Amino acid sequence: MCGIAGFCNMPDRWKENINRMNDRMLHRGPDAGGVWANEDKTVVLGHRRLSILDLSPAGAQPMISASGRFVIVLNGELYNYLSLQKKLIMEKKISAFRGTSDTEVLLEAFEVYGVEAVLKQIKGMFAFALYDRRDRKLFLGRDRIGEKPLYYGFIGNQFVFASDIAVIRQNLYFNEELDRDALALYFGHGYIPSPFTIYKNIKKLEAGNILELEFPFTDVKSYKYWDVMEIAQKGQEDLFRGSEEEAADELERLLKESIKGQMRADVPVGAFLSGGVDSTTVAAVMQSLNTNKIRTFTIGFENADYNEAVYAKETADYLGTEHTQRYISDREAQEVIPKLAGMYGEPFADSSQIPTYLVSELARQSVTVSLSGDGGDELFCGYPRYHRLERHWNLLKRIPYPIRIAVRKTTAGRTDSRWRKLETANRYFPARSGIQLYEFATGFRWMAGQMVKGADFPEYRLTQYPEGYMKQLPEDYMLMDLQMYHPDDILVKVDRAGMAVSLESRIPFLDRDLMEFVWRLPLRYKYSDNVEKRVLKKVLFRYVPEHMMERKKKGFSIPIDRWIRDGELRAWAESLMNERNIKEQGILNEKYVSELWGNFIRSGKWYPQIWYILMFEEWYQRRQE
Repeated sequence: MCGIAGFCNMPDRWKENINRMNDRMLHRGPDAGGVWANEDKTVVLGHRRLSILDLSPAGAQPMISASGRFVIVLNGELYNYLSLQKKLIMEKKISAFRGTSDTEVLLEAFEVYGVEAVLKQIKGMFAFALYDRRDRKLFLGRDRIGEKPLYYGFIGNQFVFASDIAVIRQNLYFNEELDRDALALYFGHGYIPSPFTIYKNIKKLEAGNILELEFPFTDVKSYKYWDVMEIAQKGQEDLFRGSEEEAADELERLLKESIKGQMRADVPVGAFLSGGVDSTTVAAVMQSLNTNKIRTFTIGFENADYNEAVYAKETADYLGTEHTQRYISDREAQEVIPKLAGMYGEPFADSSQIPTYLVSELARQSVTVSLSGDGGDELFCGYPRYHRLERHWNLLKRIPYPIRIAVRKTTAGRTDSRWRKLETANRYFPARSGIQLYEFATGFRWMAGQMVKGADFPEYRLTQYPEGYMKQLPEDYMLMDLQMYHPDDILVKVDRAGMAVSLESRIPFLDRDLMEFVWRLPLRYKYSDNVEKRVLKKVLFRYVPEHMMERKKKGFSIPIDRWIRDGELRAWAESLMNERNIKEQGILNEKYVSELWGNFIRSGKWYPQIWYILMFEEWYQRRQE
């Protein structure tokens, strides 16, 4: 895990610019840093290193290929690089390697086979920049599902990229113009979906994409080398024909293969353990592959409604792991909040970012790499909303659209208790399809449109999703989440929280082969008879007793609304909700914000947009840091 940065066509003050950018991502790579520039300084690459494989100077970056033609900066890890290394040697494409790093193998493979061909072979999480000195061509690439971040864009005619948007801010020529349309998306979801960012002219490179620029580096073209939508559709056209037990056998084999590859490191490795199905499966398989006790980590809260640490401890004891847990007070959790704006670079408001940071901080005291159970819900139909919204749509589509709209107009704006239950239904009534229902249920467009001055709600992943793409709505919903919610919320949260303490997080469920297999499974193997994650649980119950997992899912949540209304965060929140300051900023609708805040304080009416506002205001005031 590292940080990368660079730019083209900035020969003036190039060294100052790249040093400023490198310094801003010190947390991503505290072990070493490096800079490379071509002869005329039209291409400059920077790197910060968190040493995981090949801790020697032979693994340092920027790295130049043996021939001298290519230069690379890489953030991430390749899990099957040894097989690629073996292939290069067997085919006599290279006689020997200078070191033992995956970066060197990737670099030499790019030169031999070409960028796209290599990306289709490798498995891992990564973002990279590769410069071809002979052809004067720059490539940027990102992993299949978006584990590692990569931002890029133009400052005038000058191209710039980095692992963190806050790093791009450090460029002396940066133009700080907010994208109000992207901000509207933020207030709909609590994060900014790709390819948008908070700034105009700066984009996120989308997962599974390659970006190319040729001298004079003024135009870009991008294309996909792997597409989760294509994989999902192909999988459904070639459904697994075996039994559910046989599916569990293959899933277990793929999990073992994925976890074995992701445990490879020259530094200590552990695992997050919440006690839920996903993290327990990862930890259980991981322990089965080790003769020594693996290290597991969890945090607990004093509030029993949010505390899963007792279950994690029970699971760790059964598996025989070396378990570390820490109970966090409300005050300790709240002390994280001032760090969040600098941690995430642009507005981000998934409140589980707080416990994610705390468990990362705990793990970093013992390990440099930690495996995570993220991805299980999206791949194995684990979110209750998938089934709930399918049921809602089956009922809703029976009501003629004009009648739904008439009811909505009649009940809109009512605040008495009899009508309050219709608020959610009113959000759903305008939906013309099950796909649009999912957007309305997860997007809060109706609030976001009123929040940001001068903003339009742009077309984006959810509005562009094709109707009837998959055979069943829950499959569409899972696929929609893997395109947007998972890479732009969950993976952002995990990466930034871990990197804030220089911890690398790895996610076995996002292995290429495993994902491609799971999309071949019939939906009934994932959800049927009111049982979620059926086939995954079949694997898990080979390692732990079923009764240990018979409890309601709590998720990684915190009582943020109570902290703000009744706790010590009240004064902090009120300072950010100051109507006069918001009006002077000229970005948000101060009257709407004031009304939303007032209703919350008076009656306890909570919307997640309250947290979104607070995180935006905190970011806006601290964005220069």
